[in-house]
Amino acid sequence: MSLTLEIVTPEARVYSDTIDTVVVPTTDGEVGILPGHIPLLAQVDHGELRVTKGSETLILAVGGGFVQVADDKVAVLAENAITQEKIDERAVEDAMKRAEDALRGKDSLEPAEIERLEGLVRFSVAQLDVKRRRR
Repeated sequence: MSLTLEIVTPEARVYSDTIDTVVVPTTDGEVGILPGHIPLLAQVDHGELRVTKGSETLILAVGGGFVQVADDKVAVLAENAITQEKIDERAVEDAMKRAEDALRGKDSLEPAEIERLEGLVRFSVAQLDVKRRRR
């Protein structure tokens, strides 16, 4: 038995394949999903998503969104998702620094902008964790 996994962001389909297992970071902790998993709907947290297919493991950094499991199909609808090899450490560090600098003056920012910047910082941290842990 296998699972069908699809990871989609507002910009693109990041991943789509038949897999053996997936571990998704949720706001309630990591959830391991195997074939035959009960139906599930959970909120995706910023962190490391691990896909196993055969003897290979693919690591992605994800941030925000939802995961739905039904009939051996796993759909991750994420605000952000990127595979480990596509993460550019310097670009992520620069983006995180700009967001943190902008948040220092958050008294003058709209609540939606504060939320966007905080989400950017959390996703940046997740990307750096994935990239640095897997060297």
